[in-house]
Amino acid sequence: MKKNIITAVLSLALITTLFYLASKEEVQSPKQTSNESLTHTQRETHITASHQKQIAQATEKYFNKGLQNNEIVGAAVTIVKCDSIIYQNGYGKKNSGLNDHINTETIFRIGSVSKGFAGILSGIYVEQGLINWSDRVSDYIPSFELANSDQTKKITLSHLLSHTTGLPYHSFTNLVEDGVPLSNIASRFKDVLPIEQPGNLYSYQNAVFALSGKIIEQATGKTLKEVINEKIFLPLHMNTASASYEALTKSDNIALPHRLIKHGWQPVKLNEKYYNAIAAGGINASISDMGKWLKFLLGNNPEVMMPKTMSTVFNPTIQVTGKSHYYQRWPGYISSSYGFGWRIHKYKDETTNEPYTIIHHGGSVNDYRSEIAIYPKEDLGICVLFNSPNTIAPHCIPDLYNIIQEIINTPEEKTNQEALVLL
Repeated sequence: MKKNIITAVLSLALITTLFYLASKEEVQSPKQTSNESLTHTQRETHITASHQKQIAQATEKYFNKGLQNNEIVGAAVTIVKCDSIIYQNGYGKKNSGLNDHINTETIFRIGSVSKGFAGILSGIYVEQGLINWSDRVSDYIPSFELANSDQTKKITLSHLLSHTTGLPYHSFTNLVEDGVPLSNIASRFKDVLPIEQPGNLYSYQNAVFALSGKIIEQATGKTLKEVINEKIFLPLHMNTASASYEALTKSDNIALPHRLIKHGWQPVKLNEKYYNAIAAGGINASISDMGKWLKFLLGNNPEVMMPKTMSTVFNPTIQVTGKSHYYQRWPGYISSSYGFGWRIHKYKDETTNEPYTIIHHGGSVNDYRSEIAIYPKEDLGICVLFNSPNTIAPHCIPDLYNIIQEIINTPEEKTNQEALVLL
């Protein structure tokens, strides 16, 4: 009996020591790269090895359930905490008719999640002094003209990026999807009657938003896909990311898009929609790329763009009204705004009643779906890519957030006690 007690005590001491060492290893701070990043690098991840394993298991269960219920064909997810990717994986198939599984390097189209890249890229060039948020669109694109010439002169880069041009909802999105060049679309806006003065009303756009990319092309003398590669993909080592149809089709690791028909999921052809409007929806990326993108957005690469400029991109510019958007049905919803290529939501924690912010965007193109979100207070980022339209996408962000928070907030003492019971 005495021998058993001694063995149990020694086992408990060993387990406690191991959890302590694992926890200590997880929260080491990265090297400081600048004064501006000092505050960020001193924050700890608070993710122990035990918690990380539980997050992996719970996330796998979540997506495997979607696969078993035939709700999705495939998906990929990355979860970033502070400067660390704490979980990343692919699920399901690239092609429903083949035994070819998605991995972390499999490429998806990300649709309107591309708009966040446009906002950041604009910020990089504003930071360098090449352009300004208040620059007039007509100074870079002379063919851009509204029905009212005075209003034409008022439209700035910031209005394009925040959907506050005053144009009717989705003006000429049909022309973008038909493959009409942006330079031709720019001259067509004179046929559209504005519904409000610039800066006063949120009205979501694709065509006019994409003109932000034309401004950058005019300012740099390079194509948008060239400057995205130079300023974002290369420095962040987003090795499989691209911004063209040609680059996508050259890859041998693509998650094909799918549609649900009577007899199940059917792969559909890749199309060229939105590659004429890259800023609005023309980026391709793997979940590995998106993990690196999230690390940057959480403030880990000030050499690419300084936190102060990023704060401007994420600053709420215009309120988003209405009640029909899917993110307005997430638990604790209070309000939404739009910044420069990003949605900024306010929610209330239903347990503590404390408010918190989510920086977010969704995307949909060519039967792909994507979701990305940043929780600044928790230094947390989540991105999910799907190769089919589905009912999981609209709520996958809060679902995964709740899974993570429930695990992280479980006291370590409880985990140790549960481990002891297994002896």
